[in-house]
Amino acid sequence: MIDTGLFIGRYRYEPIEDSGMLDLGGDGEVVNGYRRIDNITDDALKKFRAAYGNKITKDDIFYYVYGLLHSPEYRKTYAADLKKMLPRIPLVTDAKPFINAGCKLAELHLGYETVKPYPLHGMPTALVGDPYEFYRVEKMAFVKVREDGKLVADKSTIKYNPKITLSGIPADAYRYMLGSRSAIEWIIDRYQVKTDKASGITNDPNDWSKEVGNPHYILDLLARIVTVSIETMKLVDALPPLSIHPEQSR
Repeated sequence: MIDTGLFIGRYRYEPIEDSGMLDLGGDGEVVNGYRRIDNITDDALKKFRAAYGNKITKDDIFYYVYGLLHSPEYRKTYAADLKKMLPRIPLVTDAKPFINAGCKLAELHLGYETVKPYPLHGMPTALVGDPYEFYRVEKMAFVKVREDGKLVADKSTIKYNPKITLSGIPADAYRYMLGSRSAIEWIIDRYQVKTDKASGITNDPNDWSKEVGNPHYILDLLARIVTVSIETMKLVDALPPLSIHPEQSR
């Protein structure tokens, strides 16, 4: 699978041609022959400080951007541009709510493996036999229910494997989207045993459970992503409306 997404990190690292030479350039520390370069430019810092005061830092700018990019109003307003070019970042009247939200969102998304799993119904309290076989995943799927004579997916309930069925997933959790699908559906798709037709190579996510020594890693991850999804949307829903700063027009 080819990933066509573009990722811009907080920093980038560039090799120093000769690590034994005196380093007279760059704005970051040197580690193992690489210089850390801040992706937030001095020009950007100058612009933000002109709008919000000298206490603003480059970290604040990074979190501001992360918070702003989660704003539903921003995404709707600039939807056409976002389809064909890199995001343009406007200055708003009050940056603090976006900085705070961006910081919390970054912490939540980076620490997704450590958040408290959502208390889903059906989480096993005892296991039978080999724990790695008990928690083994082939392909998770939504339970089907009949509505108006048709079978439809009940997204509140996931059949994890023949022994485990999880229910009680709030509908709100599906509002957190990664591209065209929810984070929960992304996990369901990625964490399945799948064989590539061209190469014949089988990708088995259960191998990772063994590598980290946790037979219920995938089960916990699914429950954690429910928590991440719900908490993300709480932060997103609390973002203020866009109000463009007068400095933006200069």
